[in-house]
Amino acid sequence: MAGRQGHASHPAIHVPTTSRLVPRRMTRPSFRARVSSATPSTEPKPDPFATKEVYSDSDPISKFSIWYFSKVMSENLGNKPFDGTYESFVELSREIMRGRTTKQQQETVASVLGNLLPPQSPQRFRQWFPLSRRTAEFNAWITTLGFTWLVGPSELTEVEIEFEGRKQVWKSGVKIKKCRYLENSGCTGMCINMCKVPTQKFFTDTFGLPLTMNPDFETLECEMIFGQAPPPIEQDEVYNQPCLSVCNIAKLSDTVGGGNSSPPACPKTDTDRTAAMAKRSASKTGASV
Repeated sequence: MAGRQGHASHPAIHVPTTSRLVPRRMTRPSFRARVSSATPSTEPKPDPFATKEVYSDSDPISKFSIWYFSKVMSENLGNKPFDGTYESFVELSREIMRGRTTKQQQETVASVLGNLLPPQSPQRFRQWFPLSRRTAEFNAWITTLGFTWLVGPSELTEVEIEFEGRKQVWKSGVKIKKCRYLENSGCTGMCINMCKVPTQKFFTDTFGLPLTMNPDFETLECEMIFGQAPPPIEQDEVYNQPCLSVCNIAKLSDTVGGGNSSPPACPKTDTDRTAAMAKRSASKTGASV
């Protein structure tokens, strides 16, 4: 009897339970996850300008940094008035853009960056901090500590760097969570010509520390990679970046684009390109008349 009961209980209890429940639990969640990831989202992307970040700028470091940067910028503009606020700092940036070509804007910012430092700083930096993993990681760390007032909160990240003929992983990346400067300026051209390009050039050419900056215009995040040389601006993805949704030029001329057509590049990114396009357009208009 004991043997028969054991034989009967095995198929009645264990076998059906295992065959019915385990495969369902194992396969269904995995199948659903694959379908969800393969299906493109139809929801609109969140607007990074919908909610503006609030900064107090009440600490001594932020107050002094904003005032000092503004002071040097003002001197390069013939002592343009400023009130020491971040908004005034951004307005001085707009003044640098007005009436200047892209190259002139970048040269003015380079002059500002140079005047922020004591004499012979670049030479001493190159001597004391030759390109190495330690130098790149140290500068990334300093950026997260000292420039929150300028770009907002950021954090260190690991990045892949090609150094001395081989790829290495350095903790020399900086992820800016939501760039304060880009949020307040609302301008693609200001981001590229007043920040990205001159800062890359300043570190790479003046200090001898390669730097690449990759702004994300959909989220207002930005990635800084110390130790990685930037590509020529014409080969950079940002070169063809259209205007932002809050830009007045975009609102007036529909440069954000619509329908199935690709939006044109921000006209402030390269003034020479914009002028050449306008000239060609005027030439075609005259020929058709």
